[in-house]
Amino acid sequence: MSLRSTVRALPTLFRIGFAEMVAYRAEMLVWVLATTMPLIMLALWSAVAHDAPVGRFDQEDFVAYFLATFIVRQLTGAWVAWQLSFEVRTGTLAMRLLRPLHPMVSYAVENLSAIPLRLIVALPVAVLALILTGVSRLPRDPVLWVIFLLSLLGGWLITFLANAGIGTLALWTGSSVKLMDVWLALFMVFSGYLIPVELFPPLIRGTIEVLPFRYQIGFPVELLTRGLDRGAALRLLLGQWIWVGLFTLGVRALWRRGLQRFAAYGG
Repeated sequence: MSLRSTVRALPTLFRIGFAEMVAYRAEMLVWVLATTMPLIMLALWSAVAHDAPVGRFDQEDFVAYFLATFIVRQLTGAWVAWQLSFEVRTGTLAMRLLRPLHPMVSYAVENLSAIPLRLIVALPVAVLALILTGVSRLPRDPVLWVIFLLSLLGGWLITFLANAGIGTLALWTGSSVKLMDVWLALFMVFSGYLIPVELFPPLIRGTIEVLPFRYQIGFPVELLTRGLDRGAALRLLLGQWIWVGLFTLGVRALWRRGLQRFAAYGG
């Protein structure tokens, strides 16, 4: 399918994807509830900061940080690794390959179609954050807001592409869910999802700087809570989009080679 035909098909694909998300709203609710760990960490770190700040974080800073983390997580989530692994194992990927649209495009649209439903959960949390912490912790530089929007897109792309790459490995193994579990464990520790990145010791923080996980969650959250100035934000934005490019090339190579080995697993 040509690029023009793909673009023309996108509105229809989004409508179909959104209808599927509404039809499976109970499953969608489970996915949302599975991302509430930042709210638990909010209570934990707020208790730790009760008597004295931790680094630059006092109790209100932790409230702002982890509520922002919850919101960003809702807007950057993807689950294509489980989709791909299931479709490879059952052989239904073969049906998707017969369609004129590239499977990765349809996977991306299906994942993006969930964002309106996720916003229903994220917006009340955003209002609560503003009530509890006020607007003083939001960035005042309009350039930082532009960078924040780009970082959200970049965070989603890294999440989606990492999922896609790991899911594509199922073309060799039949299932790659266990590897996705390892990725998620590393993501939770090093992304800023459970612990703000700046609270790590300097040596570990230097390592985190070159890993992709911070760019999925921590970077957008730090922008939203005034944890970065313009210079640092631009440097991290460049690093984030370098990772987007690397993941794109990696997924493309894995997909091409994996299809050569594809066989319908299961019934």
